Amino acid sequence: MLSQTSRYALNILGFLARDPAQRVRGEEIARGTGIPSNYLSKILNRLRKQGIVDAAKGWGGGFRLREESLAKPISEILQIFDGVESTERNDCLFGLPHCDASNPCPLHSYWEKIRDIHGTMLRSTTVADLASSEN
Repeated sequence: MLSQTSRYALNILGFLARDPAQRVRGEEIARGTGIPSNYLSKILNRLRKQGIVDAAKGWGGGFRLREESLAKPISEILQIFDGVESTERNDCLFGLPHCDASNPCPLHSYWEKIRDIHGTMLRSTTVADLASSEN
């Protein structure tokens, strides 16, 4: 349901959220998360451009979460990488082009409940919540 890039971004933010005031060098994030360094730098750069993390060069430099980012729902992070579609999925489990309440597939009512729960989880889980998960 999530792209590899989105999963990596959430993993990075969970790693940084464990000590949000601490600046962490890219190499340390790569080691701590297992994300390849070149992929990590692209994700961190995008998070920086979106105002989610701050970056500083030189001695004592690295990345850290911006304080206001801790309260952001992860749905906002996913939208950065996967667009709105990732958090508002209305597609059919069978991939049918015209599946809705008036023309349901055999699993429509089950899948609709799962989509609703998934969307609620994405909107109610914050970046700060990622710190308590094991990455």
